[in-house]
Amino acid sequence: MIVFDLRCARAHVFEAWFASTSAYEEQRARRLVACPTCGETGVEKAVMAPNVGAKSNRGRAEAPPASQAEALRKLVALQAELLRRSRWVGGDFAAEARAMHEGERPERAIHGQASAAEVSELVEEGVPIAPLLFPVAPPDQVN
Repeated sequence: MIVFDLRCARAHVFEAWFASTSAYEEQRARRLVACPTCGETGVEKAVMAPNVGAKSNRGRAEAPPASQAEALRKLVALQAELLRRSRWVGGDFAAEARAMHEGERPERAIHGQASAAEVSELVEEGVPIAPLLFPVAPPDQVN
């Protein structure tokens, strides 16, 4: 397998994996490679930084994940730790986030549920929010 950084005609840069360089060239010629952002099929290789290993006399702070599964396990553990440090506000998430943003309540880490419309409104108002990477069951629904 080989990975390439690609750039579409609209200047979006993305990563794609191919069995070989010839497989990339064949798929690109057949316009099978599309930008995940805009769908543009006119793509070219982008400038890539080489993957250079550390000097043998220097240790790494932490070894990279051995696999995608290990990377996912680390992300799940990180999200779980962040959730332990935050407060579940359930369906009141949008109101709580807005109140903190407007200074009506002290800022603190919260998580909960919000509809797509509520999320859009919060984003438009400039309220700093982020989706959770992995689904979370409400505390009253967990055994």
